[in-house]
Amino acid sequence: MSSSSGQEQGAAAALAVTAESPVRGVSVTGNIRRLFSHVRVENLAAGLSGGVVSTMVLHPLDLVKVRFAVSDGLELRPKYRGIWHCMKSIWQQEGLRGLYQGVTPNVWGAGASWGLYFFFYNAIKAYVKEGRQTELSPTEHLVSAAQAGAMTLCLTNPIWVTKTRLILQYNSDPSQKLYRGMLDALVKIYRQEGVAGLYRGFVPGLFGTSHGALQFMAYEELKRDYNKYRNLHSDAKLNPLEYITMAALSKIFAVATTYPYQVIRARLQDQHTSYTGAADVIRRTWRNEGPLGFYKGMVPNLIRVTPACCITFLTYEKVSGFLLDQHK
Repeated sequence: MSSSSGQEQGAAAALAVTAESPVRGVSVTGNIRRLFSHVRVENLAAGLSGGVVSTMVLHPLDLVKVRFAVSDGLELRPKYRGIWHCMKSIWQQEGLRGLYQGVTPNVWGAGASWGLYFFFYNAIKAYVKEGRQTELSPTEHLVSAAQAGAMTLCLTNPIWVTKTRLILQYNSDPSQKLYRGMLDALVKIYRQEGVAGLYRGFVPGLFGTSHGALQFMAYEELKRDYNKYRNLHSDAKLNPLEYITMAALSKIFAVATTYPYQVIRARLQDQHTSYTGAADVIRRTWRNEGPLGFYKGMVPNLIRVTPACCITFLTYEKVSGFLLDQHK
């Protein structure tokens, strides 16, 4: 089998994980069964570990990012002059607890999302590569990561809605807050807004899977090219600094490419303003704030997500390497 034909078949297989496959000629059930034959609990555990560790360390910066993202000039929200002013204001008004507002769903969400993402992504990669000797192409990495992201979002979107709602409770008096915690928020959102409320921001979130797809594609290609440069196997282990460098570069690339969708998604999930949909958010943001409105909060986001990504990927690589070595 040539490299080009192998890549074409791999891409077709990736796109047909949940559909009839003209390449292999097997049923939906057969595709799903073969896909899940490649799942590894080690990938789930390692991804979960990375997500939890990075979230606990860097949650305050995530809170600042979300508050900047929804800051559209309305009087009902606090106004912040910069990252330091925002963190200082929250500290003075609400203390350490204020900086960790919404941390519970963030830990659950990040842990579940990273765990499921690595879980699905590695299974899809193994499925696509089944029976092939050639490496996956950049397109195949992109498609595999996008599919893993969509599957993960279907399971975790309610957690992210809850996190956003908790982060956007500005009142320092607990008795004046609408939600007492993660479970209370989930129950109230479901009772007041139904399932649709728990899946606010889902459509831009699906577009956001392009972020993870671009990041994973860049990460995989950087690792492979670097190992080729060192004349090593493409899956050869790197040292911690090398993993951190690859993770940082891939994250910066993905953020710079896809950030506006995060602003749109956060505004759709915000309980203080009503939008009819993503198109309404785009139209009003453009009219009131111009193109820069779609990049609000990107600086604190970059400051947060770059080290968070480095911590997550390094933790994942080390934990998965340890668990897989123990399994052998």
